[in-house]
Amino acid sequence: MKVAIIHDWLIELGGAESVLKELVNLYSNADIYTLVFNSGNPNFSFLKNRIVRSSFIQRLPGSLKNHRKYLALMPLAIEQFDLSDYDLVISSSYCVAKGVLTGPGQLHVCYCHSPVRYAWDLQHQYLEQSGLSNKKRGVLARLILHYIRLWDVRTSNSVDCFIANSNFIAKRIKKVYGRKSLVIHPPVAVEEFNLELEKEDYYLVCSRLVPYKKIDVIVSAFNRMPDKKLFVIGNGPEMKKLKSLAKDNTVLLGFQPFETLKEYMEKAKAFVFAAEEDFGIVPLEAQASGTPVIGYGKGGLLETVVENVTGVFFHEQSPQAIMEAIWHFETMHFDYLNIRKHSENFSTSKFTSSISTFIDDKVKESLESC
Repeated sequence: MKVAIIHDWLIELGGAESVLKELVNLYSNADIYTLVFNSGNPNFSFLKNRIVRSSFIQRLPGSLKNHRKYLALMPLAIEQFDLSDYDLVISSSYCVAKGVLTGPGQLHVCYCHSPVRYAWDLQHQYLEQSGLSNKKRGVLARLILHYIRLWDVRTSNSVDCFIANSNFIAKRIKKVYGRKSLVIHPPVAVEEFNLELEKEDYYLVCSRLVPYKKIDVIVSAFNRMPDKKLFVIGNGPEMKKLKSLAKDNTVLLGFQPFETLKEYMEKAKAFVFAAEEDFGIVPLEAQASGTPVIGYGKGGLLETVVENVTGVFFHEQSPQAIMEAIWHFETMHFDYLNIRKHSENFSTSKFTSSISTFIDDKVKESLESC
């Protein structure tokens, strides 16, 4: 079979790209399509010697640094890919990848990380964080997002079967598209982390420093607990704000290589996580190290953290709620080995086995119906 794999864009490595990597390994002869490809990023070495075709957006000014400004053009760009020669089309989609054009003789399987977040239930949050909520430009932004929603629903009909990355996203797919989906959790490289039984007396955050991650809320909580140490690994547009906010007990380490991150993760007393995520791979990497999670009890985290077994939840994104969760956490005892064993339920091998079985079954059904 001729196979094509479509991914929204390849700029930086994240959870969605971890899924893509495993799909590329599973389908070694597949051609790769994406809107914009940063071929100079060493994290994409797994695409070496593979055919990667990008869209016309690749040639537009600033596309690698600020590709999202071309959102209005993305539906048009994704529809320009000619996939008519392929038998199996797999889209890895959190924006527009699932909108590729396919025919009745082709099988289109979509691994959906989420329907377009900033066009649906996160629209108001997106406009506010982009500074568009009360400006004239916000009117144009709302019109574009309205168009994206119409296009998003229409193109969902061309997908033969959906795979959701969590039960949380399966509910969103049902609400937005009216479609059922199978849940296959993303791969977590648990084998790359070591179980550490001797923890040190500090808390850890590892994240892109962007508004929705709520790192500022975590730092504000630790500002009120000067006896507790917090390390923050990661970089992003919020760095300047966090530097001005953080007190002496918070250390902003910026970007760190994997080996350094891994060491901090394995030795941390707990990993603190305040975002509402669709799934959340990093908290599972912490658990692979035997490190408990103190996290916001909403979204995909409810599927990856077992309360009072592998971590504790707080239920409001506020400094006070985080402080209370940490005080509660410090009264508890955790079995680090059990935390590690729990993380193994989300291993890379389990992902590849589940998704290859599902797609193989769908291919057989498709052939039998011809």
